[in-house]
Amino acid sequence: MNSDTHSWAVGGPVTSPFARPAGVLGRLAGRFMLWTNKQDDVLDLLDVQPGDAVLEIGYGPGALVRLLSARTGAAQIRGVDPSPEMRRAASRTNRAAVREGRVVLGLGTAAETGEAGGSADRVVCVNNVALWPDLEAGVREVHRVLRPGGQAVIAWHGGSAPGRIARSLCLPEEQLERIEEALRGLFSAVERRQLRSLVAFTAVR
Repeated sequence: MNSDTHSWAVGGPVTSPFARPAGVLGRLAGRFMLWTNKQDDVLDLLDVQPGDAVLEIGYGPGALVRLLSARTGAAQIRGVDPSPEMRRAASRTNRAAVREGRVVLGLGTAAETGEAGGSADRVVCVNNVALWPDLEAGVREVHRVLRPGGQAVIAWHGGSAPGRIARSLCLPEEQLERIEEALRGLFSAVERRQLRSLVAFTAVR
């Protein structure tokens, strides 16, 4: 699969093994993400309750899926990602939970998850919102798949103490405001929070 993807934040194509991992470089990018993306604070912010259905958009190599499976009482954890390479990697990372049927990993995008409307109690995406081709279409899809009262967490590089790589990927304030405005157009109780290495938006449907 071609690693080019259009980004609303860039206003054009992004050529990077991290944007849509494929081939040898994609596998290396996945390993790097698995080693470096520490997402415990995202898990805390998501506040998954026993029996919840969770959807992750852009699960990458499956690090957050693994945390969700090991440390929450979620009844089912579903994920969509546009990269077949990441689907294979995340399936390996979560082999036992996939085999049991608690984790279901598919192919899809933020704008077209393929999930049923109102099917998720929690929706989360980490470090991929700036790579969406159409921000507003992605936000509409997040709203559609969440049940009333459900919560979304959308996070991107930044936060109170970002590392060197995260600092280089931080979005300018006007783009963070655009994300917040898109969420406020559909959701209630929208908040922006500074995690250690991420800026995160929470939104309640």
